[in-house]
Amino acid sequence: MEKPIEVDSELIARCGLYCGACRKYLSGKCPGCRLNKKASWCKIRSCSASMGYHTCADCTMEVRECKTYSNFISKIFAVVFSSDRSACIDRIREIGKEAYAKEMAEKRLQTIKRR
Repeated sequence: MEKPIEVDSELIARCGLYCGACRKYLSGKCPGCRLNKKASWCKIRSCSASMGYHTCADCTMEVRECKTYSNFISKIFAVVFSSDRSACIDRIREIGKEAYAKEMAEKRLQTIKRR
């Protein structure tokens, strides 16, 4: 049985995705970014955690210019999933993490789609 989509800023992945609306999270196959011990491969997650940031939105660097954030793997991810994670970070900066979690949960979105 699938979990309901909940509003929880702790379900915002460090890269800006909203785990709370992810099929793997909702089906119980993934604990979400923050609790996923297998995600040690994610450089974005490691960098943000090492800096003490909730997400990359807390960093002063522009994510489009960050070599860790805008790497080859993230570019492939963006194409495959039609995802604009930079827009997610921009939105968190614009409205805050709590409002972002609410917005993404209400829209049932894991990411903001690329335009």
